[in-house]
Amino acid sequence: MAQAITIGSAFIAGVGRAATRNIRLTVLVCIVLICGSFGAAAFLQMQDDKLHALQQAQFYEAERAQDVAAAAGASLDRLAALGRAFADGQTVGGAADGVKNIAVFDFAGLALSSMKNDVAEALPPEAIWNHAPDVFPGGRLTFPYGDKIVAVDFDPKALVPARLIARAALSLRNGAVLTQDPAFETGGAAVRAPGWPVLVRTSVDGDAALSAWTGSLPLYLFVILGPALVGAALAAVFVREFEKRAKAADAIRSLRSTRPVEAKLLVRLAAAERLAVEDARAKSEFIAHMSHELRTPLNAIIGFSEVIERGFYGTVGHAKYIEYAHDINEAGKNLHNKIGDILEFANVEAGRYPVNAAAVDVVAVAQECTQEHVGRAFSRRITLDMGFMEAGAAVADPLAVKRVLTALITNALAYTQEGGQVRMEVREEEAAVVARVIDNGHGFTADEKAAAGQPFRRFDRPGSMTGSGMGLTIAMSLARRMGGAVRLGSLPGEGTLAELRLPKAPE
Repeated sequence: MAQAITIGSAFIAGVGRAATRNIRLTVLVCIVLICGSFGAAAFLQMQDDKLHALQQAQFYEAERAQDVAAAAGASLDRLAALGRAFADGQTVGGAADGVKNIAVFDFAGLALSSMKNDVAEALPPEAIWNHAPDVFPGGRLTFPYGDKIVAVDFDPKALVPARLIARAALSLRNGAVLTQDPAFETGGAAVRAPGWPVLVRTSVDGDAALSAWTGSLPLYLFVILGPALVGAALAAVFVREFEKRAKAADAIRSLRSTRPVEAKLLVRLAAAERLAVEDARAKSEFIAHMSHELRTPLNAIIGFSEVIERGFYGTVGHAKYIEYAHDINEAGKNLHNKIGDILEFANVEAGRYPVNAAAVDVVAVAQECTQEHVGRAFSRRITLDMGFMEAGAAVADPLAVKRVLTALITNALAYTQEGGQVRMEVREEEAAVVARVIDNGHGFTADEKAAAGQPFRRFDRPGSMTGSGMGLTIAMSLARRMGGAVRLGSLPGEGTLAELRLPKAPE
């Protein structure tokens, strides 16, 4: 006995150690078990409630069968009273009670009189030799009255009011149906009409009986899912907190067990990483602060070269001066654009680019950008038009949106050959406004599409003039600053779809 207890204790301890080693798996198993127990309890309760609802409906149907049987017995009693009155020679007008005919016979079955011109159907043999009240199919009751037999033909549907006969049937001793509702189903309560051989059966309306039970199904789901979801959320919080504390404890134990020399190396490594981060930030801030100092001399170079090229102070003599001045001008513009892109990217990365979120009409900005590039597209024989434009306001900065769309249109024109087509579209989705620039140019390979947006990445094409490789990088950074994104879809030789997705402004 002691050995069995020891083995059991060792097994429980082993299970406990295994559970503590893998907290996430343990929590998952516990949540599954808790959900299973809640689900089993709810299922048993549902079955119990369903059975109770059906039993209650059967109880009500049994009471209703009693009422129908009482009504049928009372109707048969009235018909018998009319028959006795007719046999006594009284005038009977029983049409209101569903009477079709009344006839009087002797015990040999010979008709003595009839309410309808002395014409009566012959008595069934059972009515002659069975001297007791009886009911036959088709609607005929017979009963002995003195030395006579009275037969009353009646409409079976008039025995019970229509409101009581619903889902009910009246049958005879031999099982023949006297009258029956089309909705009647077997399996309900059965009661005999008092004083007459007529059996009343009623059936349970299962749909109506279970309607309340069906309506409570969402409550059962809440009983199952509510505690399970709350338990899962709390378990996730506890596991995350436990793992954080476990990692911190492991780190403390690791540091305590580390030798002094190794500890110093770890401290130096952490300090080096911190200095590297600070150096990168300082570099970005330095480039951002050099904007004015770098742009000023370039503006002078461009301005003086334009003065020489255009001859503001008279002719310059040799034609080479004009050629050189033109080259200086082009080089200065190119350098100015590249440095401008670099400085703009540095400002964006350093968080110095002003982004003022407001409701922006993306359609208006897209139309403005398209109009600004129509001349450039025309000079290269490229069709630049606007496609589907759906009005939609986005939460963004209008200048930043214009900058992004300008970069997307510029790239599309740069990578589209002469005779190609570039189209601008704006669509509104459930939670976003999407501006698309679609071209049928060269397109990009999978590797190029993955590298698109990285600083200074250019993809040269025959006959295409590309920039510094910073336009798409700046566009993606600005889109992220506005809470949106720039996505590219492209296949080699089939063109490119570049879209700007921005959060939709609340209505």
